[in-house]
Amino acid sequence: MIGTPVLQKIRFLSLPEAPTQTTGLSLKLKEQECLSLMKRCKNMEEFKQVHAQVLKWENSFCASNLVATCALSDWGSMDYACSIFRQIDQPGTFEFNTMIRGYVNVMNMENALFLYYEMLERGVESDNFTYPALFKACASLRSIEEGMQIHGYIFKRGLEGDLFVQNSLINMYGKCGKIELSCSVFEHMDRRDVASWSAIIAAHASLGMWSECLSVFGEMSREGSCRPEESILVSVLSACTHLGALDLGRCTHVTLLRNIREMNVIVQTSLIDMYVKCGCIEKGLSLFQRMVKKNQLSYSVMITGLAMHGRGMEALQVFSDMLEEGLKPDDVVYLGVLSACNHAGLVDEGLQCFNRMKLEHGIEPTIQHYGCIVHLMGRAGMLNKALEHIRSMPIKPNEVVWRGLLSACKFHHNLEIGEIAAKSLGELNSSNPGDYVVLSNMYARAKRWEDVAKIRTEMARKGFTQTPGFSLVQVERKIYKFVSQDMSHPQCKGMYEMIHQMEWQLKFEGYSPDTSQVLFDVDEEEKRQRLKAHSQKLAMAFALIHTSQGAPIRIARNLRMCNDCHSYTKLISVIYQREITVRDRNRFHHFKDGTCSCRDYW
Repeated sequence: MIGTPVLQKIRFLSLPEAPTQTTGLSLKLKEQECLSLMKRCKNMEEFKQVHAQVLKWENSFCASNLVATCALSDWGSMDYACSIFRQIDQPGTFEFNTMIRGYVNVMNMENALFLYYEMLERGVESDNFTYPALFKACASLRSIEEGMQIHGYIFKRGLEGDLFVQNSLINMYGKCGKIELSCSVFEHMDRRDVASWSAIIAAHASLGMWSECLSVFGEMSREGSCRPEESILVSVLSACTHLGALDLGRCTHVTLLRNIREMNVIVQTSLIDMYVKCGCIEKGLSLFQRMVKKNQLSYSVMITGLAMHGRGMEALQVFSDMLEEGLKPDDVVYLGVLSACNHAGLVDEGLQCFNRMKLEHGIEPTIQHYGCIVHLMGRAGMLNKALEHIRSMPIKPNEVVWRGLLSACKFHHNLEIGEIAAKSLGELNSSNPGDYVVLSNMYARAKRWEDVAKIRTEMARKGFTQTPGFSLVQVERKIYKFVSQDMSHPQCKGMYEMIHQMEWQLKFEGYSPDTSQVLFDVDEEEKRQRLKAHSQKLAMAFALIHTSQGAPIRIARNLRMCNDCHSYTKLISVIYQREITVRDRNRFHHFKDGTCSCRDYW
């Protein structure tokens, strides 16, 4: 068979000979045969053979379907589709729509828009199938002006009430950051389907408007006309993750189990992410271990989650499992691994991973990776080595790197290197008031009150204000917020009575207030009074009053907790037999039976 044409080998691609006189019926049969052959094509080679035979007749129906098959098939070629399209004398709406969709599918958004402009110039009528692909192109290019112009043309064409067009508009405006326009389209819809709700929820989620995302989902649930689909529930899970809304996250998990027979990797990974970032590391780990198929993102989420909970050795084991499975790590995975080493104080392991990233996997470290190493060394007390590492970096250190060193200097009371870090931050024109506060606190600890005054004066001159610390606590599905020295809460009297009772019990456990945490030039009695009313203690008192005996307490803080609050919470967990979880910015502390999961390393 050597030398036999491929056309003769593939019998199903052969068309019967055309009769000399083509009737309407025979033409219809030929069109059906042509469609049948195009549907059976599996690659461009087979498609070209069909094309060669169809060229025998001048048939616009077959030409249109040739364009559609070549442009929209997974194995197709837009260049080849374009060559067929250009041979059509008067391409109509179907041909233009097909080519626009094809360009969008291969992410050639500019050509999709150019083709639409050509469509307008040639006077070809657009329809409701033209615009969803166009708005997807505008969203991808963030071309809000072009999108709004096309929206205006839709009004002229009288297509503004079409459901598919409206859903596409919501998506486009959301991805271009114009959420008010997304909401306007949504609110003026006469009819909404599940895609409409999915689009408006995704629009809020893409902008990090997590509370609004949950509010819209609640409205959808109350309306009850649409059953939530997978994409909606993934957006809701993301909102729960960012807001720490564990109860709603659990309800969403139940909804997924009821409505989806088999959850894909994306949904399973979103669930894991929600549980670990809402403080339920064991649940997240259990779901991860039960996954039949894991991808790089699944491993990355689990490694980062274990890092947040201070479980460094387990994170390294998951990383090892990932490599054994043959998955290649990227810079994000390595950032999670280095964070895990940082939070658990695994200095040698962290440095080994940093070198392995460069030498074994060829990943060039970013400023975030260098920052992790500086944090790792600094927290371990290796301040001189951390400073040396910064000075030897091949890229210019940024504010985050110097801020990490400054924080470590505060922890280890090294004012000399701390001043170097603070000066470097000043040279970078840092506008973060926290940098000034840290240096001011270091001066206060050293009782250099004149320097404290200078820093505070400089902050005032630049208009900087210290970020007030607060703690959030969840009680009966409601979130309550407390600030230090809070006297405005309606139940203020009861909370302070509870704190008095707590401190009475703490005395029997040997607790003594760590007044070194109060960095003000005041007497010891006032320092004790200030410590007593830290926001975390107020939140614990409120939770102890309003939750049943033995119920877990969950607190989230916007600033890192002080040593006194850490020691205080450990003792409260054993006195009142409570499990207390505190999210300390991007770190979790699990207090139980008088110990903390961080092993006092944070």
